[in-house]
Amino acid sequence: MHLNSELLLRKYALSYFKDNMKVLEIGPSGVPSAYQRVVNNNTIVWHTLDIAPNYSGITYVATEEYSYPIESESYDLIISGQVIEHVKQIWLWMAELKRILKLNGTIIIVNPISWPYHAFPVDCWRIFPDGMRALCDHVQLELVLSEFESLEAEHFVNTYTPTIPGQSYTFLDLSKRIMLIKFWNAMIHIIPIVKKLKVPVEVAYDTLSIATKRN
Repeated sequence: MHLNSELLLRKYALSYFKDNMKVLEIGPSGVPSAYQRVVNNNTIVWHTLDIAPNYSGITYVATEEYSYPIESESYDLIISGQVIEHVKQIWLWMAELKRILKLNGTIIIVNPISWPYHAFPVDCWRIFPDGMRALCDHVQLELVLSEFESLEAEHFVNTYTPTIPGQSYTFLDLSKRIMLIKFWNAMIHIIPIVKKLKVPVEVAYDTLSIATKRN
């Protein structure tokens, strides 16, 4: 999980995680996952599912992309981050998530907007809120919220450092270089003739969507 994904989760979705609920995470980063550590609620039963995990401790290993070995209406909340772009037939995938979600349950999906192509093993989609609305309408889920933005970019507002859409600067592990870039940009900011030499920083733009099962 990169920084922008975490910031979006904290801003829009943390309140949906309640005590004693049952949560399923699709495609976690590990066990426990980064999202689970952010939620940090020991009363939640947190299960995980992946198709080809490279770590141990996962709850379900699925052999099919659109059919999971889980009974219908099993979970209060399903969360998936940085996965849907790698799903070829997202309409079938969303229908399967709806099947295993309890009535009035919640689905939270975070997906990249600005990231470059990254196959795992495929990379198919960049989805804006309008696309998530169409997808939820197709499977008859109620879209409660869908926002795309870069909360990472706010970290550079008062540093004279321009940002450009791309990968998360934390994902690129540029922490030491970022300090030098900020220093350089602050120095040349006071000299109008060289302002064009400012060095931009890549920041991630992602969509976070929250949908509910009403029928």
